[in-house]
Amino acid sequence: MKAMVLRRPQTPLVLEVRPDPVPGPGQLLVRIEACGVCRTDLHVVDGELPDPALPLIPGHEIVGIVAGLGPGVTTPAVGTRVGIPWLGHTDGSCPYCRSARENLCDAPEFTGYTRDGGYASHVLADAAFAFPLDGFDDPVAAAPLMCAGLIGWRSLRMAGDGGRIGLYGFGAAAHILAQVLRWQRREVFAFTRAGDAASQQMARGLGATWAGASEELPPVPLDAAIIFAPVGALVPLALKAVRKAGRVVCGGIHMSDIPQFAYELLWEEREIRSVANLTRQDGHEFLKVARDAGVKTTTTRYPLEHANEALADLRAGRFQGAAVLVP
Repeated sequence: MKAMVLRRPQTPLVLEVRPDPVPGPGQLLVRIEACGVCRTDLHVVDGELPDPALPLIPGHEIVGIVAGLGPGVTTPAVGTRVGIPWLGHTDGSCPYCRSARENLCDAPEFTGYTRDGGYASHVLADAAFAFPLDGFDDPVAAAPLMCAGLIGWRSLRMAGDGGRIGLYGFGAAAHILAQVLRWQRREVFAFTRAGDAASQQMARGLGATWAGASEELPPVPLDAAIIFAPVGALVPLALKAVRKAGRVVCGGIHMSDIPQFAYELLWEEREIRSVANLTRQDGHEFLKVARDAGVKTTTTRYPLEHANEALADLRAGRFQGAAVLVP
C-alpha cells in the first residue's frame, strides 16, 4: 500500500510504501477510494492536538470498498462501499458508552490520530464503526460527509430547533449543513472572514438569507449560532448575534483561546456548548438526512501524493467546500 505519513508534527508528510495491512478480529480491510482533508487533520499535522500515534497516517473522512474481513466479521461484505469516520473504536464499558454517549468514551480511538487513517491506498477499520454507503455512488462527493457532515449534524442537534441559524466559518461543514437547514425550511445566516466575497457568494448560492463578515451583526437576532472556524474570538461575537436564551455551539475539536467578555453577553439565559466527536447513531441519522435532502458537496480533488499541497491550500483558504485525496 501507499501512504502519506506524518513522522513528526510541523513537518511535511512523507510518501511511504508498506505491506498491505491484515485485518484482525472485528476489523475490515478497506481499499480507499477517497479521503477528505479536514481541518482536524491540520490540527494534528500542525501539532495543535497532543500525542498523535506517530508515525501516523492522517485522515478520517474515508470512503472505500471492503477488501477483506478479519476473524468474526461477516458484514459489511467484501465489495461493499463504506465510510470510516473520526470515531474508530470505543471501549463499550465506560459510563459514557453505557449511557448512549459513546462520543465521550473514556478510552476511545480516533481514525487518523490515535490509529492510522485514510491518507493511503488501504486502511483497517473496526467493522462496527464503518457506515454502509448504499446509494452514495460518488466516493469523492461522499468523503466530506464522514466528518464535515457528521460534526455539522451533531452541532445542529446541539443548536436546537430554532428557525434562524448562524454559521461562522463557511467551509466544508457549513456548506453541507446549509443545504440541510434549507431542506428543513430554516433560515441560514453565513459569517465569513471580512472581504471573503467568494464564500459569501457560495453561501447565498446555497440559499443563505444573509451573508456577511463575522464582525457584523445579522439583520435579525438568531436562535442559535454554530462556530466551525477555530477562532475563539468568534464566541463573544456570536453571543451578540443570538437572541435571549439563544445558544452558541462550538463545533471544532480545537479552538484558539476565547477572549474575556462582558457577562451581559451571556446573561438572559444564553448558552455556550461544545461538540465532541460523534456517535454511530449520529452517523446513521445524518446519512439518511443527506440522502433525503439531496446534499451535494463541493470538492477539489488532489492525488494522494499531493496531500501536503491540499493541507497547505486548506490552511490558506484557497478553495471552496472540501479538499479530497484520491489514491
